[in-house]
Amino acid sequence: MFDTTKTRQDLLPLTFIRPIADCRVGILTIREKWELALNANSSSLTEPYLAIKYPYTFNQTNTLFINGAILPNTSLIEAINSLKEDEVLTKDQRILAFRTAKAQLNYENLEAIVHSFHKVLFEEALLQINFAYDIFKQNGEAIAQDFQILTKGKKSQPLSATNQLLGDLSQLFIEEGASIECSILNTKTGPIYIGKDAEIMEGSIVRGPFALCDHAGLKMAAKIYGPTTIGPHCKVGGEVNNCVFFAYSNKGHDGFLGNSVVAEWCNLGADTNTSNLKNNYGEVDVWNYREAKYVETGMQFHGLVMGDHAKAGINTMFNTGTVVGVSANIFGGDFPPKFIPSFTWGGAKWLRTFIFEKGLEVAEKMMERRNIKLTQVDIDILKAVYEQDEKFRKDK
Repeated sequence: MFDTTKTRQDLLPLTFIRPIADCRVGILTIREKWELALNANSSSLTEPYLAIKYPYTFNQTNTLFINGAILPNTSLIEAINSLKEDEVLTKDQRILAFRTAKAQLNYENLEAIVHSFHKVLFEEALLQINFAYDIFKQNGEAIAQDFQILTKGKKSQPLSATNQLLGDLSQLFIEEGASIECSILNTKTGPIYIGKDAEIMEGSIVRGPFALCDHAGLKMAAKIYGPTTIGPHCKVGGEVNNCVFFAYSNKGHDGFLGNSVVAEWCNLGADTNTSNLKNNYGEVDVWNYREAKYVETGMQFHGLVMGDHAKAGINTMFNTGTVVGVSANIFGGDFPPKFIPSFTWGGAKWLRTFIFEKGLEVAEKMMERRNIKLTQVDIDILKAVYEQDEKFRKDK
């Protein structure tokens, strides 16, 4: 699975600590989708500072490379499987996949080397993520695709009689160990997938498309509008509309979150609210790391994009189209800025650099609660992010 520089930068802050393929859209990450589709293991060709955690494995005979921003479908899989050595599959000038035995290929020279390959055009429709908002924008279709793959030939666990189901039972799938009681589930608007050992607490109301991944939970009386994905080990409550939580992040209390993407190890404090629609109903501009400025999205609905390990205190208010970097710690009244760089501490009244060692302390404590250790490799990656975002931090 390979990254391209432009797309990686356009997806920041979500790709600061992971290759593109490890972003979640639908039920699965993009990597998990491809590994299932091709019945194969994968490695990553990505930024050098990520390579220690995500090493690149090269097959000297013939390696298949797939763009980490592209989601699989039947036609695309067939086209990729038909590729011969030194052939590249493209669509609209974008490299989708290629095969090669050229050992000298690396992250920096990939596009230059592939430019000389024989081009094979792919003309059918596909799903791809170019910007962070594509993740929630395409989440409904991605959930539907993953639902078909993950449930094919399998039998769902029964739905407890304490619940109310609206719609087709075949569009609800419950994995082993999951618990759902005294809730309302609506599959008329899309499928609902409940992962292993996941829990929907009493009084929750869910409209599909919806995915509650393994070991994740909905708190009591949660109100969930699809298309929404709650990733593994996340705990979510309040009102949520068309959002994607990657994994290990929490929004445990009341408050609204809409048209948003939350990465891993984030926490939204009680009554944190996010605007996803401007008061004048205009199109939303969002910070773009590659261009280092706010850019037009052409979208009317856009909430929060939050990088890994970021935190928001109680009653935090995020404006429409806010981007929060890695290990930012936001609190206080009124709206903070719409772009908050990584390792920033503060809110609307002042923003200062969050001392790197303090940021690590917070990350370690949250991860320890899930019995996961922050390794030296993780620390080195976070240090690289701290240094990359330094140019955007201005203490005031």
